[in-house]
Amino acid sequence: MYQKFGLFIAGRWEQSATTTAVMSPVTEETLGEVASATASDTRRAIDAAASAVIPLHKMGGFGRADALHRIADEMAARSDEAAQMISLETGKPIAQSGREWVLSVDQFRWYAEEARRIYGRVVESRVPGGRFEVNKEAVGVVGAFTAWNFPASLPARKLAPALAAGCPVVLRPSSQTPGVAMIMVDCIRAGRLPNGAVNLVAGSTDNTYTPIMEDARVRKVSLTGSTRVGQQMIRDAADTVKKVSMELGGNAPCIIFDDADLGAALDVCVPSKFGNAGQVCVTPDRFFVHESLYSDFVTEFSKRAAALTLGDGLDDATEMGPLINASRLTEVDAIVQEAVQAGAKLEVGGQRAAEFNSGHFYEPTVLSNVTDDMRAFSEENFGPIAAISRFTEEAEVLTRANASTMGLSAYAFTQNPERARRATATLKAGMVGINSFALAASEAPFGGTNYSGLGREGGSEGIEDYLDTKLSQIVF
Repeated sequence: MYQKFGLFIAGRWEQSATTTAVMSPVTEETLGEVASATASDTRRAIDAAASAVIPLHKMGGFGRADALHRIADEMAARSDEAAQMISLETGKPIAQSGREWVLSVDQFRWYAEEARRIYGRVVESRVPGGRFEVNKEAVGVVGAFTAWNFPASLPARKLAPALAAGCPVVLRPSSQTPGVAMIMVDCIRAGRLPNGAVNLVAGSTDNTYTPIMEDARVRKVSLTGSTRVGQQMIRDAADTVKKVSMELGGNAPCIIFDDADLGAALDVCVPSKFGNAGQVCVTPDRFFVHESLYSDFVTEFSKRAAALTLGDGLDDATEMGPLINASRLTEVDAIVQEAVQAGAKLEVGGQRAAEFNSGHFYEPTVLSNVTDDMRAFSEENFGPIAAISRFTEEAEVLTRANASTMGLSAYAFTQNPERARRATATLKAGMVGINSFALAASEAPFGGTNYSGLGREGGSEGIEDYLDTKLSQIVF
């Protein structure tokens, strides 16, 4: 299924002497063999990107905007193909896959318009007859690294603003989900950008990551991945002083205050927690529920979790798919068992789904009486685990919610506007949702603080990470 794609270098699809198997998380069988880049292939991709810097600049913002709109049109026309590939590679329900592709198309449309609005400014100088001009210029070649859990939206968040700014890209998608990025790159050909504007290499760390990080012509790297990988990338980027932007892990608190609309909260909390089988960096991990609502919340949450339909993402009836691989399944189960042994109560789930003979299916799981020191609470569980604890006072819960090295997203449910403002101001996170989990939108800046990352993707802020500021003083 990958034969028509492969590596994309200097405007052409290529095959390679070696391939890597892509496995289905549903059947545990091979989906296909994907071309695996050599270090020489990656260096050729960097060469191609470097050759595209000046042609992309000469297109101007309006020319690049037109190109991005053409790309978005092509992506929209191939929505069914892309959604199916997302579900095949990740196992997520087809409805979620379709929404992801739609959001990816929207990234290109948004940044098509931002390409026309890369503004500088003029500053009066104290030198007689002089003035300062502040301009924005593309940083140059970008290395983009993406994770497997959102194989369409993550590349789109990097490719669209980079191209809008005038930066050529070498994209390294996850080896577990390369086909979705390949479809996107194939759509980019419709933009009629200069050869080398976008390149794709898949393969081992030694053959892809290392050449990109060592090459001084790559002036910026962008990662969506784990905090551990991000820390290493920051260290490696220092050798050639590359700009970095990092969207890393999360451990989101979700506070249910005593004045919350319980039904409305449950309506969004359950699908948000179990979307993509919990493999979402902004998913609510730690549920803090006021003692007056605690019993009802746990009972109803558990009832709804137990009713979710597990299955192949290509089946329209499926509400939750499998975990991405066997190691993720093992880790999720270990987190649950540790919590139970430490005193948490298993309300529902807590084991591999017995009705499946193959696939990495784990039951939607609810743990109550969880304490803050349990791994289910203190670390990102990245699985279908809802860990629930009770609280009494507002000040207490805000302190507990902030007791994490992560700071990607945080949520609270309340009908009190003053409490909502206090929570928003106090919670340490790059994004805060009040009565909502809808934080990912092309027009809004997405990103975290502390160990959750650097920089922003989305919004007018998203293009800034691909621009350098140049100051000139002109005196007549």
